[in-house]
Amino acid sequence: MLYGILGLVHFILFLIAAFEILNSGKSLGNKLLWLLVIFLFPLVGLVIYFLMGRTA
Repeated sequence: MLYGILGLVHFILFLIAAFEILNSGKSLGNKLLWLLVIFLFPLVGLVIYFLMGRTA
């Protein structure tokens, strides 16, 4: 049960990050790079994006 909840939380965070990336004002190349990072390195990529990739 715990793994199901953690998987759901991870999936929701992935969707939030992907939505933020796609709606950001960054260049297309930058968007694709961030999407690749969070897709290829799921947990680490999300942490890196939420700590460093988001801009005000």
